[in-house]
Amino acid sequence: MTDHVDAIVIGAGVVGLAVARALARQGRWVILAESADVIGSGASSRNSEVIHAGIYYPTGSLKASFCVEGRRRLYAYAAEKGFEARAIGKLIVAADGSERDKLEALRQKAEGNGVEGLEMLSGKRATALESNLACAAALHSPVSGIVDSHAFMLALQGDLEDAGGRIAFNTPVTGAGLGNGQIRLEIGGDEPAELTTDVLINSAGIRAPAVARSFHGLAPEHVPRAHLCKGSYFALEGTRAPFRKLIYPLPDEAGLGIHATTDLAWQNRFGPDTEWIEDEDYAARSDRLEAFEAAIRRYYPALPAGALRPVYAGIRPKIVGPGEAAADFVIQGADVHGVPGLVNLFGIESPGLTSALAIGEAVAEALR
Repeated sequence: MTDHVDAIVIGAGVVGLAVARALARQGRWVILAESADVIGSGASSRNSEVIHAGIYYPTGSLKASFCVEGRRRLYAYAAEKGFEARAIGKLIVAADGSERDKLEALRQKAEGNGVEGLEMLSGKRATALESNLACAAALHSPVSGIVDSHAFMLALQGDLEDAGGRIAFNTPVTGAGLGNGQIRLEIGGDEPAELTTDVLINSAGIRAPAVARSFHGLAPEHVPRAHLCKGSYFALEGTRAPFRKLIYPLPDEAGLGIHATTDLAWQNRFGPDTEWIEDEDYAARSDRLEAFEAAIRRYYPALPAGALRPVYAGIRPKIVGPGEAAADFVIQGADVHGVPGLVNLFGIESPGLTSALAIGEAVAEALR
């Protein structure tokens, strides 16, 4: 006899954990299937650990609404659970006068998204806040911050398990049959099995399109192509951290530019850059150094030579390729693909960490 589970979530990254937690708190029996042996081994632990305000995203988009709501929820959740989430503030900088108009357009977009406390600063006022900064003007976002992403994920795991759910590690999903009013899931690993479920959430990050293609009964036109966009990070060593706030250039076509972030120990690191790749590759390579130094010196001209070293890299789970307009989050339910109980989460890149709690609640509520 095939076992039946109320809900199965694929992928124990921060969004999968948040969705599983929200479903379990509705009273469902939830299993979170994770192919690795730990939580958050992909993009959830290979990012800037920044709490985004909601500045960059088109007004009315899922990224904008989930980022603003998720950020508010995240600060409150951190206070409740006792893990670190600090609103240290962000400066988005115009390197020269030609970028002022872009900065003003960004401010208007952010205010349309409901971002609180934004302030345009002259170069003089910005450098009064950060003496090592060089810029013509800056947009200050006081509600932007940093978070201990692993502690955040552990808190979500604890809530999931307290509500009766569990995580099945080393449990890859190898396929699913969709039809006849049920979802039948095929599990690989050391103990292959079949399960049936009422609700299936595909939150597999960069592998979400590949996982969806293994679902028999899901029309292929509903599955986007995955595009792997790698971003490397460099740490600053041998010199005192120059910044206390987050320092960002204006965004580029594939990301937010090589920015300066601050960890919870007040150490600076820089990244990510943009490198389109064909296969998963998490090696942080020193051959990116020259481009990093050039980008960083636009706002930190005193960067010492030889002070950067590669530390790690992440991969953004994009569903558009080089030169294409940025895509919104895709939360694809039965209204799109016609399969009751199935939700595919595609393209959940930045601000996915910030948005996780809001996404989790929205998915669970839609399936109530």
